[in-house]
Amino acid sequence: MEANGMEANMREITLKIDDKEVRAKEGTPLLEVAKSVGINIPTLCHHRALSSYGSCRICSVEIVDKRGRKRIVTSCNYPAEEGLVVYTNSDKTIRTRKTLLELLLARTPNVPKIQELAREYGIEKPSFWVADGNEDCILCGLCTRVCAELVGVNAIDFANRGVERQVTTPYYAFSDDCIGCGACAIICPTKSKRTRINTYPVLEEDAKQINAQFLKGTFDENIGVYTSILSAKGPYGGQDGGVVTALLVSGLQKGMFDSAIVVQRKEGYEAEAVVAENIDDVIKARGTKYLRVKMLPILKELLEMGKNKLAVVGTPCEVRAARRIQQVLLPEYPDLQLTVIGLFCFEAFDYEKLKDTVQKLLGVDLDSVEKTQIHKGQFIATVNGKDYSTPVKTLSAAIENGCPFCDDFTNKYADVSVGSVGSDEGFSTIIVRSDIGDNLLENAELIKGIVDKEEITKLAIFKKKRATKNLAPLKQPDVQVQPPAPIPRTH
Repeated sequence: MEANGMEANMREITLKIDDKEVRAKEGTPLLEVAKSVGINIPTLCHHRALSSYGSCRICSVEIVDKRGRKRIVTSCNYPAEEGLVVYTNSDKTIRTRKTLLELLLARTPNVPKIQELAREYGIEKPSFWVADGNEDCILCGLCTRVCAELVGVNAIDFANRGVERQVTTPYYAFSDDCIGCGACAIICPTKSKRTRINTYPVLEEDAKQINAQFLKGTFDENIGVYTSILSAKGPYGGQDGGVVTALLVSGLQKGMFDSAIVVQRKEGYEAEAVVAENIDDVIKARGTKYLRVKMLPILKELLEMGKNKLAVVGTPCEVRAARRIQQVLLPEYPDLQLTVIGLFCFEAFDYEKLKDTVQKLLGVDLDSVEKTQIHKGQFIATVNGKDYSTPVKTLSAAIENGCPFCDDFTNKYADVSVGSVGSDEGFSTIIVRSDIGDNLLENAELIKGIVDKEEITKLAIFKKKRATKNLAPLKQPDVQVQPPAPIPRTH
């Protein structure tokens, strides 16, 4: 049965498009068949990287089937059939598109993309009532589909119906899932501001604003803005010298913050975001967890409790979220003082997938490990004092969705970034990026070491190239792409 189905899908059929006889594979969308013979059909909601949705309906064409029945269909998702006759510029087709464009122009009267397309059909202004001259979303669904289908995060979706329909996050809250990759903003045909409501796409102009508002120093296109780079270890043990622990202790002692959101292991290997309010809490949370956790609810809760001197420790996606939220909340909380400590991150793992993969590859229960670390391309799990290791590339199936679209290895928007790459074993690399970062390091109990900036740069470039490659097809609607396979780290 499967073989017969495959043969049917491969079968070539004959149809007519604008009186031109065309051969095509059965089931191919009419939009693609027309394009293959040089016939252009306009569309706003279609992209070959994603499933066809037919929401904008600008790609409407008139068809006549083998029974002689005429109707208007959306060419992006109507399949080619034997004997079908297609008219891409019939009177009925043109009238349909003009009506649709008038409606879109009434919804988004000041969006250049819609104005341009409307003018091609002789429409200068809508004859329908304009509800909101500032609206810029045409509800095409490209942003929701790229987030779900390609990035695999599902941070945004449609809410409500009819005239109340909109793209938003669940419960209209700051997203705990958005990784700030910018795919939604890149693919949006109208460059809508709605892609930035409660999500954190960081494009070039956003990065410049964050750098100017919160950071200082020399700009390096791979490492980010920084004032100094050093290697060090602290007195508290922990992973790679326990530098993050030392910095948090320093900040608490100086009164830079009275609460810090950190990640702590729960029972087994699972982790959760918790609030550390004293040195004992900080020490209890020491050690790297290669998992992404949800910390925004805690940040919001602390702010609502009146806490305004806070620290956050997180991966690049979590720090991007913290910075964008800081920008949004400063008018409401003008006394907010946020110290951001970022962790170097090539990719994070999904707990369940990692547990299963580690069991298969190493024969150990992830929940029983005392410590995990990644060093020189090896994932190392310590159980009862014994190390078990496997190349990191063997764990690619356990990587969190979205990681291949993140281009930030060194956590560019933190006040201070910390990671093991570039330092000797037992030490951590520290990149200072702001006055807050300088203050955090001042008088901190640290033993200095030697740092290799080139090693950091090499991995930063590698991660950036991976993200650029994965996002590039979104700017090229005619290129067919597949969801990317994660590229293993090489250090």
